[in-house]
Amino acid sequence: MKKIITIIILLAIILSFGGAMYYLYQKNAEDPVTYETEAPSTQTIVKKTVATGSILPLEEVFIKPNISGVIEEIFVEGGDYVKSGDLICRIKVVPNLNALNDARNNIDEAKIGLDDQTRNLERQKGLFEKGVISKVDLERAQVAYDQAKQGYRAANKRYDIVKTGTTKGFGNAANTQIRATVSGMVLEVPVEVGNQVIESNNFNEGTTIATIADVDKMIFEGKVDESEVGKIKEDLPLEITVGAIENKVFNAVLDYIAPKGNAENGAIQFEIKGTLKKQDSTFIRAGLSANASIILARADSVLAVKEALVQFDGKTKKPFVEVATGDQEFERRDIELGVSDGIFVEIKSGIDASDKIKIWNAIKPDEFSK
Repeated sequence: MKKIITIIILLAIILSFGGAMYYLYQKNAEDPVTYETEAPSTQTIVKKTVATGSILPLEEVFIKPNISGVIEEIFVEGGDYVKSGDLICRIKVVPNLNALNDARNNIDEAKIGLDDQTRNLERQKGLFEKGVISKVDLERAQVAYDQAKQGYRAANKRYDIVKTGTTKGFGNAANTQIRATVSGMVLEVPVEVGNQVIESNNFNEGTTIATIADVDKMIFEGKVDESEVGKIKEDLPLEITVGAIENKVFNAVLDYIAPKGNAENGAIQFEIKGTLKKQDSTFIRAGLSANASIILARADSVLAVKEALVQFDGKTKKPFVEVATGDQEFERRDIELGVSDGIFVEIKSGIDASDKIKIWNAIKPDEFSK
């Protein structure tokens, strides 16, 4: 019995030893690991963040009437260029019956006063000719008559204004003639002939008859997320791309960042504005959607490597790469990094264009040949 147990133990030892030798043989028979290398390249690296928004005029002027009525005639349409003072439209006044009645009563009262002063003046002239009153009394009667006459004329003009919106002697200042207050392009005319409009006053904004803007002065207005707003600052360059205008980039300058954000769809958004540089050849329509690339940093034609090739020391956290010194032989090189766009990173020092950088993905020769 003891001999059988001894034989079994010896056989187990022999099998274990044989298995270990076979495993070592297989490991030695495997092909050695081969690392590829990659040379640095010259790149233009741009670090940026993106904001979405639209193109708008720097200043929009809303033309509103100062009298209520009905649009009788329109002289412009969207896209027309106008100068300050040009006629936009004409309004037909629809008189208010109460105001019209009051104006009519004022005429009647002024007529009564004028008739009374006319009789008084005639009476005073007769008395003056007889030497009963002095010249001063006659002059007072003349002044009272002139004032009554002026009041009668004013009452008639007031009646005409209430009834028609204008009167004799006003010319281009008539309330019924709506004119441009600035020069520029008419962006839109949201009313049509026959529409009723309301005058602009302290209690009502009034009806917008036309919108005018200088289309040579356009801005980008957009929003950035709170995670990005800390990276940007005023005077940074912008590259604007407009969806409706292909293969065209417009330059702008960031000149406004809102001091307060607003919650939108569960995220805090900050408004930004950037002034576009004047465009001589391309017409940009107001309201077009656009994207703005905010250039945080830029490095033109610099030595760069892919970020995947860069490693960081576990203790010092300083960056380094491994440079080929021979066939599958590498040495560590500490490097100084610059601008990164997430794919390439600028190399300020540590390597040059002739160095071969180790790629950290291990590839077997037979896999590499496929």
